[in-house]
Amino acid sequence: MTARTLNLDDSLYQYLLDVSLRETPLLKRLRDETQALPMARWQVAPEQGQFLAMLVKLTGARRVLEVGTFTGYSALCMAAALPDDGSLICCDIPGGYNATARRYWQEAGLAGRIDLRLAPALETLAGLDQPGQFDLIFIDADKANYPSYLEHALRLLRVGGLAVFDNTLWSGRVLEGNPESADTRAIQALNLALKDDVRVDLSLLPLGDGLTLCRKR
Repeated sequence: MTARTLNLDDSLYQYLLDVSLRETPLLKRLRDETQALPMARWQVAPEQGQFLAMLVKLTGARRVLEVGTFTGYSALCMAAALPDDGSLICCDIPGGYNATARRYWQEAGLAGRIDLRLAPALETLAGLDQPGQFDLIFIDADKANYPSYLEHALRLLRVGGLAVFDNTLWSGRVLEGNPESADTRAIQALNLALKDDVRVDLSLLPLGDGLTLCRKR
């Protein structure tokens, strides 16, 4: 037992991966390819991808929404965890890394489960007009819009559904007193708003760069 969360040094983090990570060769290849890109820091940690897959299974999710897709690693993790009749809508902007994502989804045999919608995410979300249609929503996109994404997520989730926000510890920058960055201010605002939001049950996990789970009441 311990009274607070353990700090992981490099050796202990590697142990965590060695004894628990079940990354497929295809996922490992995608992760390695992504690490060579200029924006590699956008990649979710492999243990986060595995955790997202676990959440899909724990919640029995059939309809999943992802906001921010990058090279498609987290989408591939979640799509593989869906039942045969499950589906995943991914929101991302045109260009960039869409081709990489599609290539790996196709190779995995999961492209038929994934609907990639290329437009500003707020436009795509506004066009989803059926309240409560999703079981799980993963948000890992432009941080300045996180508060807006929360409102869309709560509209689109079923009761008991789960919204998951990435980067909510923001490499410690959430501790800044007067941040100049709009992204930092938005994450701070989201965290403070969620603490007292009676619409959700809440847990912020020190996984990756901080992962916040919000269960819609």
